[in-house]
Amino acid sequence: MASQLPNLDTSTNLSSLADLPRSNVFTSKLPPDPAFETPETSHKAPRQTLGPRMVKGALYTFVRPEPTEDPELLSVSPKAMADLGLKPGEESTAQFKALVSGNEIFWSEESGGIYPWAQCYGGWQFGVWAGQLGDGKKKLKCRQRAISLFESTNPKTNIRYEVQLKGAGKTPYSRFADGKAVLRSSIREYVVSEALSALGIPTTRALSLTVLPKSKVLRERIEPGAIVARFAESWLRIGTFDLPHSRGDRDLIRKLATYVAEEVFGGWEALPGAVSVVGKDEPADAVKNPARGIPSETIQEHQGVEENRFARLYREIARRNAKTVAAWQAYGFMNGVLNTDNTSIYGLSLDYGPFAFMDNFDPHYTPNHDDHMLRYSYKNQPSVIWWNLVRLGESLGELIGAGDLVDEETFVQKGVKEEAAPALVKRAEIIIERTGDEFRAVFLNEYKRLMSKRLGLQTQRESDFQELFSQILDTLEALELDFNHFFRRLSSVSLADLATEEGRKNAAARFFHAEGFTGIGYTEDSAKERIAKWLESWRQRILEDWGADNDSKRQNAMKNVNPNFLPRGWILDEIIDRVERRGDRQILDRVMQMALNPFNDAWGLNNEEEDRFCGDVPRFKRAMMCSCSS
Repeated sequence: MASQLPNLDTSTNLSSLADLPRSNVFTSKLPPDPAFETPETSHKAPRQTLGPRMVKGALYTFVRPEPTEDPELLSVSPKAMADLGLKPGEESTAQFKALVSGNEIFWSEESGGIYPWAQCYGGWQFGVWAGQLGDGKKKLKCRQRAISLFESTNPKTNIRYEVQLKGAGKTPYSRFADGKAVLRSSIREYVVSEALSALGIPTTRALSLTVLPKSKVLRERIEPGAIVARFAESWLRIGTFDLPHSRGDRDLIRKLATYVAEEVFGGWEALPGAVSVVGKDEPADAVKNPARGIPSETIQEHQGVEENRFARLYREIARRNAKTVAAWQAYGFMNGVLNTDNTSIYGLSLDYGPFAFMDNFDPHYTPNHDDHMLRYSYKNQPSVIWWNLVRLGESLGELIGAGDLVDEETFVQKGVKEEAAPALVKRAEIIIERTGDEFRAVFLNEYKRLMSKRLGLQTQRESDFQELFSQILDTLEALELDFNHFFRRLSSVSLADLATEEGRKNAAARFFHAEGFTGIGYTEDSAKERIAKWLESWRQRILEDWGADNDSKRQNAMKNVNPNFLPRGWILDEIIDRVERRGDRQILDRVMQMALNPFNDAWGLNNEEEDRFCGDVPRFKRAMMCSCSS
């Protein structure tokens, strides 16, 4: 089924759930599990036969959610509702509640429709190849516990999303054969997905959170089960390519890469332009789309290596991930488990396990208590994303290294001849290396852009990186100051207060914790002096950009990019405790309101709670760590 286009309310472009435009392009374009090639064969199979096993030659299995008993809808994101194209009030309908709890699908044996599916992929986990997720043979396994229900295109934005349930039952890719999610991890993903989106950071989204009070799940302890209804432009990962590459399934890699270009990115023409061959007498910047930030020396080193369309696809994926990890760095966010199965082809923040926002600035901090080597620490996030992208380059190596021979029938059917392999490998290596230079350039450009905005700058100077960015990060680390609080508090600092040395020292104190200065190796006075010195450099740059008469505009501009509220670890722990143990259901909607409007000074919900959540992180709850089940 290509799509279903019902009647919509054209005045608002918002519809009921029943009338939501639905499609299943993913399952119509890509090969299914040969054991269940049609929805009918899967639907007639006993539910227990859909559990963990090896699946080859396929990218998904048709599988229905497990029915749930007495589910309770805890919270719905109003922003997610609107972005999907659902009208307000739909969340109260019986059909909505049944759908997001896994008790209803848009398919029947009589009339057909769109049948749910679960994706097949593998992954490199902590630098070790773990194979297909869910086969149960290796220790390093994550649970693939998501079942996609349908795709839906918002008629106003024309963005197509894939809607799925996380925690709705076992699939062939579910470790421990349960396919469940616990309430605490579901609360964390539900809140942070929408929080990152509100910050402008590319991410998967969360529509709703449902608790399953009669479903008990064993992780570190027995816990209540839950389901997050979530959606994304694509749920494909680098690990989706890793698996067929590990099996030598070149035909499946080609089908998948073509699908990503044509159906996820909107066509080959939407990808970056190819880097042209640079002749000996041509300038080094004689490339298509020279503004894309590819260093000229890189072009000179790799003269004669032309890019085909699959190389351009690889570059697009790298560019998207470069921008996303730059945003993580600028806002102090860490994924915590950046395995290749948690790295999005679309460049989205994906699969929220032991994530965190930075409290006191510490580049070595990792929120994952199992990450003993600090592989996924804050400072390593950009290099790890590139490491993952190199794995993708290996999966696409034959395609990107083939050059203009990529569509020759002999190559498509049989691959490269042995005598031609060295040249193909060399070409692929050059393209991957060149893409690495582009990744670094895009990352740095985006990081500088975001940090400049956070510091209130309208222009960029080369000296800003060292004199402002590096200096303040070194200062925050040395003085043990809170990363995001610093930028928010700086947003309210008046230039008039910084006109004198005494004023700058007085202003410096507002960046200390409520319990006073706690840095090691500094006195309170020497700490103020260090901050004051930086404030003078910053003041001069602000004056250059804004002048002396536009300080209120500068303050407003900074408040619009520096959040007052972030769902930090200690806040999420309190929410989990209040929901799970104290039966406080209202807290979720209040926190979601704050997460969706993170730049507000206040929300008018609960002043005492707002002040506490936006205030200092309790001293012994800073830099929290948690497990992959969290």
